[in-house]
Amino acid sequence: MTEALIIDDNRSTAYGLGQMLTFLGFKSRRAYGSSAAMSILGSDFMPQFIFLDLNMPGVAGTEILAFLRREPRLMRVPVVVITSDDQPETRSKVLRLGATAIVIKPATIESLETALRKSKIL
Repeated sequence: MTEALIIDDNRSTAYGLGQMLTFLGFKSRRAYGSSAAMSILGSDFMPQFIFLDLNMPGVAGTEILAFLRREPRLMRVPVVVITSDDQPETRSKVLRLGATAIVIKPATIESLETALRKSKIL
C-alpha cells in the first residue's frame, strides 16, 4: 500500500489529512513540525509522496522542500504543499522549488484528489 508522510505542526490538520488519505486508500505517517519531519526524513523511511505545510515554527516548509529536492534519495518523491497562503508569489515559489501540487487550506477530499492526480499518484 502506498504510504504518505504528512508534515504539519498542527495536529488537527495532520490528523484530518491522514483520515482523508485513508478514505482515498492510502496509509500515512505524520510528523508534527519540522524537527520531527527531519528526523523521519533522515531515517530509512521512504514515503511515496509527502504533504508539506509551509508555515511552521523553526524550519519553514520551503526549506524542507529545498532539502527534499537536493537529497538524492528523496528528490523524486512528489511533494504536495498544503497552505493557507493563496498568494500568486507563494504558488510560484513553491512550484519553482519543486512542489508537484498545492492544496489551499482547509483541504477537502476533492482538493486532495486533484493534487494527487496532478502529482501522478492517483
